[in-house]
Amino acid sequence: MNEFVIALGWAGLYGVMALSAIGSIIGCAVAGQAAIGAMVDTESGYGRYIGISVMPSSQVIYGIVVMFTLQRPVTPETGPALFGIGLFAGLALMMSAVRQGQACASAIHASKTKPEIFGLSLAPAAIVEGFAVFAFVFALVMAGGIPG
Repeated sequence: MNEFVIALGWAGLYGVMALSAIGSIIGCAVAGQAAIGAMVDTESGYGRYIGISVMPSSQVIYGIVVMFTLQRPVTPETGPALFGIGLFAGLALMMSAVRQGQACASAIHASKTKPEIFGLSLAPAAIVEGFAVFAFVFALVMAGGIPG
């Protein structure tokens, strides 16, 4: 039983980074595809489309920081906490990145038709980023309470 708890601890420790990376991959791909489509339809402003399409990559950075924060000896006492924090923070960051990619894709589509709303169209993506920051801070605070 102790080996299983230790394995869960390791899964949580590295899972947060893996899950956030998966979300960032999907989010950047969705927004990137929208950026490519917008570049075909417009004559200028390509840089801003590419810039928007990388916004979901921040979640993998949060995941890496949480992973390093969680690093400590994995024991039967620390394993459940590492697993819980890593799994749920990772899932939150993953979903945030996916949804942010979709919000960025919508912003790209809207701003290619109406360039004057470019800044305002980024508000939903920024709000989603805020939720990623909440999950990130929560994971850091909770990690501080794990012994070791």
